[in-house]
Amino acid sequence: MKHSLTATLWNGVDYRALSTLDWHDDGIDGEIDAVRTGDAGTGIRMPGETGDYSIIPGLIDTHVHLVGNAAATPADFLTWPLTTRPEEQTLHGLAHAVEAMQGGVTTVRDLAADDIQFSLRRAIDAAVVTGPRMLAYGVVNMTAGHSDLFIPPAVALRKPVADGPDACRALVRHWARSGTDGIKIPVSGGVLSVGDKSAWRNYTRAEIAAIVDEAHAFGMLVAAHAHTEAGIQVALEEGIDSIEHGTLMSAHQATAIAAKGLTVAPTLLINERIAAGQNGVSPAQSEKAQELVANRNRLMRVAADAGVDFVLGTDANGHHVKFGDQMEEVRLMAAIFGWSAERALQAATSRAASAIGRASTVGTLAEGRPADFLVMRGRPWQNIDDLRLENLVAVVSRGRVVAGALPAE
Repeated sequence: MKHSLTATLWNGVDYRALSTLDWHDDGIDGEIDAVRTGDAGTGIRMPGETGDYSIIPGLIDTHVHLVGNAAATPADFLTWPLTTRPEEQTLHGLAHAVEAMQGGVTTVRDLAADDIQFSLRRAIDAAVVTGPRMLAYGVVNMTAGHSDLFIPPAVALRKPVADGPDACRALVRHWARSGTDGIKIPVSGGVLSVGDKSAWRNYTRAEIAAIVDEAHAFGMLVAAHAHTEAGIQVALEEGIDSIEHGTLMSAHQATAIAAKGLTVAPTLLINERIAAGQNGVSPAQSEKAQELVANRNRLMRVAADAGVDFVLGTDANGHHVKFGDQMEEVRLMAAIFGWSAERALQAATSRAASAIGRASTVGTLAEGRPADFLVMRGRPWQNIDDLRLENLVAVVSRGRVVAGALPAE
């Protein structure tokens, strides 16, 4: 079926005047048939409403963790995965994916994936269930590394770990065979993991080099979890493709990151909430986050001024950051980095698409591209404060309305 909508349009790169977007929803993936720009106008209005309506690309969150408790009944963040069957976890992951999509996020990248997320991604892609476009990255981590320390020592059932270059290569190959889209590797300690410190080294240079080499041999990108200056430096020197968090990057590193064209997902909200002791975090977790955020805003503003390509990445897990908080994260990025509204919106659309290797498909609105877009009240590329859930009129994913309703002309 063919559809058409006329509104003020921002295509993910620049502003377009009053435009007509034509698309179809035939098959699994609906595509844009044409973007026809007419005379400058104020857009369309719904009866009884005030303010202009606009069309923007669907948002892209480059760093999420879909699997976690999605039920209304609270559950402990760390023990829930240990007491919940994988089949049930898949359904909770789907619920989180749908929540993200209905909140305007039409593409997500899960950075701690295994067979649960791989299966969910395949089901979404085959239209067995409805959800956002999804990438799923397998984690390669050492014994007692950041990812390993979410499992208490007394629990025998753990996620795979790898120690030594050969074992690291083998785990990359394991994930490649399982269907991963890419590889995530912690190169420093974390915040929510239990018993470690953010400053702890994760992996030797030889191990990291083996992981990056093997992943790149499969044509896969490598995302590095790195909070500290030392961890960021290792990521830079060993050929990592993106940096997750990047909390304590130095001015010198910011210049190097900008020169290399690497992207950084700063995950601002989650670290602020953990530092504030919200959502039932432990004193140790809160203390680790406080140490990280103490100088974060100043350092990241310097990095933004140096041209670092920050992109939307929330670390949303449904507990500390919800799958509807992405717009709040974008507004916070604009405030901390001193960005224009348009630059902030690019971080969640066209620039985020480049970060996940999908620049030729999602993140912009043009003929032949997927029909993933949002209808909003206001013009968020001019006023980032317009980017709010209460201004979200409709979400179109793969050509189909998945939340709200399209306004009638």
